[in-house]
Amino acid sequence: MNPHQQAMTQYLAAFITGLVQTGVRDVVISPGSRSTPLALLMVEHRELNTYIHIDERSAGFFALGLAKASKSPVALLCTSGTAAANYYPAVIEANLSRVPLIILTADRPHELRDVGAPQAINQLQLYGQHVKWFVEMALPEKSIEQMAYSKMMARRAVKECTSSVSGPVHVNFPLREPLLPALDPYPFPEKQEEYETATGTFTLPGTTLERMASDMSRYQKGLIICGPMEQPSFSNAAIRLAKKLAFPILADPLSQLRIDDPIIIDSYDAILKTDCVLKECQPEFILRFGAMPVSKPLALFMKKYRGIPHLVVDGHAGWRDPYHLGTKMIQMDETAFCQQLVHHVKANENNKWLSQWQQLDQLVKKAIKAHVSLEKELEEGKVLYELFPLLPNKSTIFVGNSMPIRDVDTFFHKNNQGITVMANRGANGIDGVVSTALGASVYQQPLFLLIGDLSFFHDMNGLLAAKLYKLNITIIILNNDGGGIFSYLPQAESKQHFEVLFGTPIGLNYEHAVQLYQGQYTKITDWEKFSMVIEEAASYEGLNVIEIPTDRSKNLASHRKMWDRVSREITTYLQGVEK
Repeated sequence: MNPHQQAMTQYLAAFITGLVQTGVRDVVISPGSRSTPLALLMVEHRELNTYIHIDERSAGFFALGLAKASKSPVALLCTSGTAAANYYPAVIEANLSRVPLIILTADRPHELRDVGAPQAINQLQLYGQHVKWFVEMALPEKSIEQMAYSKMMARRAVKECTSSVSGPVHVNFPLREPLLPALDPYPFPEKQEEYETATGTFTLPGTTLERMASDMSRYQKGLIICGPMEQPSFSNAAIRLAKKLAFPILADPLSQLRIDDPIIIDSYDAILKTDCVLKECQPEFILRFGAMPVSKPLALFMKKYRGIPHLVVDGHAGWRDPYHLGTKMIQMDETAFCQQLVHHVKANENNKWLSQWQQLDQLVKKAIKAHVSLEKELEEGKVLYELFPLLPNKSTIFVGNSMPIRDVDTFFHKNNQGITVMANRGANGIDGVVSTALGASVYQQPLFLLIGDLSFFHDMNGLLAAKLYKLNITIIILNNDGGGIFSYLPQAESKQHFEVLFGTPIGLNYEHAVQLYQGQYTKITDWEKFSMVIEEAASYEGLNVIEIPTDRSKNLASHRKMWDRVSREITTYLQGVEK
């Protein structure tokens, strides 16, 4: 072993050891030359699970899915040049969704930069403000100090991506040739060294909580709004607090709070589309947790009552207030906040406000059920309404953006099935959804992906991971041959060039794509076949794709007819209450 090879091997092995010491177990590798020593050493490490993904964009989102589902940091490795640029969309999503990723980019050494060398771009601060932390590593050296430095940088990378607001970090490795490390003898310690990074949670003084509880107890008409959340113990704590205050919880589908409890209101999106509700259901106080909910009517509702006390609780010291509605920004662990506050607030014996929301919720669900029962064709809203009861208990459904997540908001009602709903709602993009769901499927089983045809097309390369690693996933494609959500937006009123610019029909036969990756493909043509195929899907091993063809114009007409029905029912009910 020559001195360069020995120094490079020990230096990079020390870094990888530092990653493993601090909890990294999954690594996604995009093949390349300059990253050779890191890639070989990672595959050689006995405690790392390595996934090879050729397409860097898909690889980035696959790593994102692994980290979202495992709730642990995941390392992502590529070679120098534009390979690193292809990680950018996933890095942005990780940053906005607070997902811990450690992006490791190999780079040309300093003497080969800015001199026309191949695969050499400026990788310093490549991801700008979309990462929490960036460091360029020193060139490999064998000294004791450099071994300690390398290991400590790995430990710090894990700490930086998991502390406070989780998110991605970027570590850039300049490496000189030759690039082959020495794998014999085994370059890592036989016994894992112990290392611990202790972290705490944000909290508030008891006197501050008592004052907040006193203020909160004065209100009769309060709302608790829960957006996307990923704290397993939060639901019980939030429900206890809501019941003591007699405040309804408006639970986003990604809040994991759509539990069969009367305090939970899940049809608020449909309720708030009716104008008379805005007057009759005017809140005095709002307490909000998590990211912003999916529902646009809910956002407009909150904006309408700008100026009322509006508390935003964020246990990671973030600033999730895009409409500038918050009158207090509270930096405290959300579960602890509810658990401690419930002991200080006064029990509200007046249930009139809560009862009104509950009655509206039940009324809307009856109207939706009545509407859906009359639908005979394969309409997307009914697909979702029929889908969820067919899913196995404790299953996970990953939802694509645009119309699928909005229909889930409308048609996924509270239940006792223990279903986890996941999505990429950081940047709300359609890129990388297939790969993220496949990454999540490693830890979440059984997993169903509900996705539109354009989102599926956008990340078909991601299906390779299902073939290579024999991942089990059922993908349900809602194929309306284009961008269905634009039919609901103002652009639809301008018929000129609408189909070319927004409808964007592509007319692809997805059966061929599924066959390319050796998956099972089924096209649904009627409701009887739909129920049978969904019920069988959970037991299928491997890639299973179910395509449901729908019509964009009929979907729009059906949704509008349903909303009109809901609005009439609500208006009639509220007029009766006034009398």
